[in-house]
Amino acid sequence: MKSRTKQVLIALAVLLLVLVVLGGTKGAQIGAMIRAGESYKPPPEAVTTAPVVSARWGSSIVAIGSIQPVMGVMLTAEIPGTVREIRFEAGQEVEEGALLLRMDTSTERAELVAAQADATLAKAELGRTRSLLERDARSQADLDIAIAKAARARAAVRNVSSVISKKTIRAPFSGRLGIRKVDVGEFLQPGTQIVALDASNPAYVDFRVPQQALAEIRVGQEVTITGDTFGDRAWIGKVDSIDARIDPSTRNVLVRALVDNPDGRLRPGMFVDVEVSLPDLRDVLLIPETAVLYAPYGDSIFLVRGGEDGAEAKDGLTVEQVFVRVGERRGDLRAVVSGLEAGQTIVSTGAFKLQNGTAIVVDNVLAPEVSENPTPDDG
Repeated sequence: MKSRTKQVLIALAVLLLVLVVLGGTKGAQIGAMIRAGESYKPPPEAVTTAPVVSARWGSSIVAIGSIQPVMGVMLTAEIPGTVREIRFEAGQEVEEGALLLRMDTSTERAELVAAQADATLAKAELGRTRSLLERDARSQADLDIAIAKAARARAAVRNVSSVISKKTIRAPFSGRLGIRKVDVGEFLQPGTQIVALDASNPAYVDFRVPQQALAEIRVGQEVTITGDTFGDRAWIGKVDSIDARIDPSTRNVLVRALVDNPDGRLRPGMFVDVEVSLPDLRDVLLIPETAVLYAPYGDSIFLVRGGEDGAEAKDGLTVEQVFVRVGERRGDLRAVVSGLEAGQTIVSTGAFKLQNGTAIVVDNVLAPEVSENPTPDDG
């Protein structure tokens, strides 16, 4: 019995010794792995950099505008009648006075012949009455009656001629016609719409600006008109007038600009982008738009650290995340209101893979060029 107990104790001792040896070995291995991990440094991230530069930008006010014709009307029928002839096509350019539509005037022309005959007779009667009055064969009252009859006859001619004229629709000014709304043979009531006519060269651009900007806008200031419909094309115009009243519901004021529109591409009703150039220049700090990391809690950039004389140069280049307040954007450039100073170097591309303290290597060989007015041909 004692011999068996002794064997069990020996076995337990051997097992314990094996466990101690294995634990020590594994502990040494884990410690070595931890030390290796602590000493490991990830390779630097490749980025491009750009300096923070100072410049002077002219201020501007940006708004959404609507194209309006300088003159625009919807031609309508003044008196009832049946359409007998249409002399225009939809979208046609017409000159002032051009014949557009003629209604049936057969009845009025017959009435005009009768009225002209009455006028001729009344004129002859007036002449005879004057001649007889000189020989005392007629009284002054007879002459007055003859004068009145002649005047009424002439008025009747003018009245019928006016009806005929109103049944002949002509362009009141030069411009472009819209789509016609009547057909030959159609009976028109007074007020029936016939066709729209717009004179849009030059064209008005109406837009609204906040009342705070009213002090900076003057008649004659330059405006630039652009839009997604026109690609890179822009029109240059000038502020023509400013409304005397401010909208009490929005506190905005209506501004009207005048712009040349020789090819008619700016059509009434179009929405366009309007930029009013202000005369004052201001100092700004500029960085590439690609350098900014936008986030709900604040916009930031990565500032390049190291590379100066001193201890940091031995450790290479690293980055520091800096929160900034950005301003206006023009092309590839973004103005920085606060957070940076001129001459500092920032990461322009590749910032998405960085964090505070990340080591970087700069490769500006393929760095994209930035411009205030980029074109599709720019790299």
